[in-house]
Formats: sequence, C-alpha cells, structure tokens
Amino acid sequence: MAERFFSEKNLAFTLFNVHDIGSLLASERFGEYTRESVDMIVGTAKKIAVEHMFPVFSEMDKNPPKYVDGTIRVHPKVKEFMALAGEGGWISAIFPYDRGGQQMPVSVFNACQFIFASANYSLSVYPGLTTGAVNLILSFGSEELRKTYVERMVEGRWQGTMALTEPEAGSSLGDVRASAEPTDKGYYLIRGQKTFISAGDHDMAENIVHLMLARIKGAPAGVKGLSLFVVPKYRPVSAEQLEFNDVSCAGCYHKMGYRGAPIAQLSMGESGDCRGWLVGEPNRGLSCMFQMMNEARINVGLGAAAIASAAYHAALEYARERLQGRSVTEKDPEKPPVPIIEHADVKRMLLQQRAIVEGGLSLIVYAGRLVDAAGIASGEEKERLELLLDFITPMVKTYPSEMGVISTSLALQCLGGYGYSDEFPLEQYLRDMRIHPIHEGTTGIQAMDLLGRKVTMHKGRAAGIYLEELGKTIEAARAVADLKPYAEKLKAAVEHLRQVTGALVGFAVKGEIDRFLADATLYLEFSGIICIAWQWLLQGMAAVRALAGSSEADRDFLEGKLLVMKFFFEYELPKIEGLRARLMSGEAVTTAAEPRHFTD
Repeated sequence: MAERFFSEKNLAFTLFNVHDIGSLLASERFGEYTRESVDMIVGTAKKIAVEHMFPVFSEMDKNPPKYVDGTIRVHPKVKEFMALAGEGGWISAIFPYDRGGQQMPVSVFNACQFIFASANYSLSVYPGLTTGAVNLILSFGSEELRKTYVERMVEGRWQGTMALTEPEAGSSLGDVRASAEPTDKGYYLIRGQKTFISAGDHDMAENIVHLMLARIKGAPAGVKGLSLFVVPKYRPVSAEQLEFNDVSCAGCYHKMGYRGAPIAQLSMGESGDCRGWLVGEPNRGLSCMFQMMNEARINVGLGAAAIASAAYHAALEYARERLQGRSVTEKDPEKPPVPIIEHADVKRMLLQQRAIVEGGLSLIVYAGRLVDAAGIASGEEKERLELLLDFITPMVKTYPSEMGVISTSLALQCLGGYGYSDEFPLEQYLRDMRIHPIHEGTTGIQAMDLLGRKVTMHKGRAAGIYLEELGKTIEAARAVADLKPYAEKLKAAVEHLRQVTGALVGFAVKGEIDRFLADATLYLEFSGIICIAWQWLLQGMAAVRALAGSSEADRDFLEGKLLVMKFFFEYELPKIEGLRARLMSGEAVTTAAEPRHFTD
C-alpha cells in the first residue's frame, strides 16, 4: 500500500489556521522560526518517516526484541535511527538554545513526532523517551549530572528511560519499594525491581540511563517519600570508560503489538553495588517525575492519533481502489461494480475515522500550543495557561487512545477479510494501537485524575478556565450563520457538563468518595466527546474563514472539513446523552457490587 500515513494539508491547516502557530513565531522566544522554516522541518520529518521508518515497520513487528544472555537484542535499525535523531537534533530540539537545543516550539515538534509515530510507532519511541529523560536532568539535575549524561544522550548514543513501575506497584506509585541507601560518596545504593520499562534494556545503545523513583531509607510512606535518581546501566568512571552499575535485565515481555520496542524487567543491586544519583530534592521525586509523566501522557495521545491516522489513510486508499457492488438503486447486474467508497456505510466509517483522528490531532496541537504560550508568558497568564494544560491532559491522553482503538478497528473493517490478514498493515495497526489506553496511566487512572483532582483543584479554577475557553469559541461561532446551529449544540453540551459535574461533586461534598469516583471513566468519556466537539467547532471556524479566499484546489479539503465537523456533531456528540443519563442516575451499581457477586 502507498506510503501515506497522514495528511500534510491537514497538519498545516491545524497548526496555522486552527491554532495560529504563526502568532507564536512572532515572539522573541521563537523568532528564529518562520512559516517557511516550519514547512521545511515538517518536510524533513516526512522524508525521515518515508525513507527510514516505514520500510522497517512490518519487519520490526515480525522480528521483535529477544532476551539473550542477559540483554535484549533489538532491530539494528534502532542504532541507525538513534544516530540520525541525534545528528538531526531531534532529541534536543525543544531544549533552549543555552542548553544546546533548537528552542523549537513544542507544537511544531509534536507535529513532527506525529509524523514519525504514524510511520513506525515502535521506532519513534526510542528518541522520544530519551528526550523526556534529558529534560528531567536539565530541569532538576545538578550541573555535574548534566555534564555527565546529557551530551551522549542527545547524540543518540545513550538511551533514556522512565523507570516507575514495579511488580507490586503498577499505577499505585505510593507502594514503590525500590530503596536508596545514602553513602558518603555522593551517590545512593539502589535496590529493587522495575517492570514494564519501555526501552529499559537493548543492545543498540552504548548505555541505558534510567530516571528512577526509589525511596530513601527512613523516608515517609506513600508518594511523599519518593525521590528521583539517575541510575545508569553502566556508570562513567572517566570520560570514555564505563563500568557495570549492577543494573541487570531480568527479562523481556512478549507483546501483542508495539513489538519493535522492548519492555524490560530490571533488577537493581543484586551485588549490592547499584549506584544512583539524586535528581532534585529528597522526597520530591514524584513532583519532578510528573513533568516527564505529563509529557509522556500527551505523547501517548499523540502516538494513538498517529496510528489511527495511518490506519485511516490505508483504509481510504483501499476504499478508493476496491471495486465491489453497485448503488442500492442500481438494478442492472451488468453495470460495472463501483469503488466501495461510494457506499454509504463505508463513507460513514471513513467519516468517523477522520472525525476521531483530526479531532484528536487538533487537541494535541492545542496542548503543545499551551506549552509554547506558557513558555513566553509570565505571572497570572502563565499560571492560567499551565492550569488549562493540566486540566485537559487526561483528555489529550485518553480520547485518542480509546477512540483510536475504535477508529483503527473501523479501518480494518473497511478492508473486510483482507484487513484481518497480515498481507495488509491494518491488523498490525490495531495491535500497536491497543497499548495506548494502558500505558502511562490507564484510562481509569486518567479518569480519577480528571474528576478526582483536576475538576476540584484550586477550588475549581482550572475547570472554570477550561469552560471559559469553550464559551469564547461558542460565542465566536454563533456569529457565523452556518456554524450557529453547532455552536448551540455545543452550548447545550457544556450545560450538561456543568450539571453532571455539579451532581458528582455533590457526592464528594457529602463524603461519598466511592460514589463520587465510581463512574469517573464514564465522566472522562463524556467530557472527552465534548472537548473534541469544541476542537471541531474551532476547525469549522477556520474552514469557513479559509473558504472565503480559497483556491479550487483547497475547496474540496475545506468543504470536507465542514462535512466531518457536521458528522461529529450529528453522530458523535449525541452519545453524551446516554452517558449523562447514567452519570445523573442515583442508582449505585458498581459500588454495590461485591466480590461474591462474581462467583460462577
């Protein structure tokens, strides 16, 4: 199938027409960037994706990592791609100039990451993980740690990871047991196990540098006693010499998808000589790690939207070429069959995929724009932008992840039996997609974060800021005759959101916390649909503006945009009605269920 995984036209439209990235480029911080240079960067990302990433997309899946003699062997392309990412400045692109970076807007960087992930998600994560780890060292590490680790990590020679999860402490980080014993030599002795660590060990990097949570002996219980450490597989003893740091790889998980990147089990301190260097202050590790976790959560949503995009374009190509059947009104069996894209149900499936992919991408670009805008703001405005980003992050992570599974499944459905076979890429896309509702905090964790923390934090201020932004869009759209009906639909949905939120918070006020959070996942689904409707209304306004002076070549695209917006409001937004009915119900079903009720 053709090597098309995303729409360049839609990506540019989302960046510049919908979210006005151009206004950011006028700031002093991003003044070195122009529309032309952004187009060139995106073009370079596409070239890398087509020439280096997609050609091994299937090959890396069919030849997954293997645990051999205490290490994990991965595809040789990983080393080449990491070197390419290092030489091209992709690992350090978003870092400030004074930290050796390119000070690239996060919104632009994420657009490029979307391209990479759409071509080969597994391969894209290696440099992405390293970027996150380096960012933590730069933000909170000592000057000595920066000098020791950053250069070789951004060159792509050393792999970075985030090592949180343990066998007995998955999402419950307060139960982390890895210990850190102080010494008088400037380091701590680390003992424990970590599991499900992405790129946690492999043979295509000279070293693996873990950003690891552990508990200093005597620290408080729970998350307040966690500290953050740099724990390398090999510790530097001189500028060029490394020695084993007592970090052993105990195994590699075999996964249904996302097979090109290893997920490792690690054991630290089996010989009593695993050394870790403190990052930031003692017992403040989780607050530091949240920076990487929040970045990772946005990146999970990005990766999910990217895979769904690749699946959509594969389905679209097939639907245009596959001849089968005739119009339901055509009675002459001698007439030639038509491309299946002419059948109403296939059009429905393609519209739903595009609604999910482009709605999710818009939210991801918007999140990146908030990061950029907060970086050039100060005072109250900076705080406002950061609160807004914090509030929407669970939806940025979850909507593309959960709905991406549905979208990719629809793409496979468009191909029928061919989609279920590995001669076409759809079955791999579906397998690769399924991890996204799980890693970096499951959907249930994101749901409790949104309802249990984000809705109520700062006495509801973050939620209020979010609703203000939705209100601004609604009022602007009401002034556009063609968009007014959709603005009214979103306004009604926002009122439902207020009503449902108030009812649920009422349980918390009464101390009924179990009941408050019991249907948090449904609340997140409900909220996510409304959030994406907002993004589609923003895209609708941008399309109306662009149509006024559009060329013939752009008209089909822009009219298609408006059609997909209408599809979302007519097919997807009404789904909140059933969710609202459940969320407003006084009947407590899940909290009433007990283990005895699940006996056969």
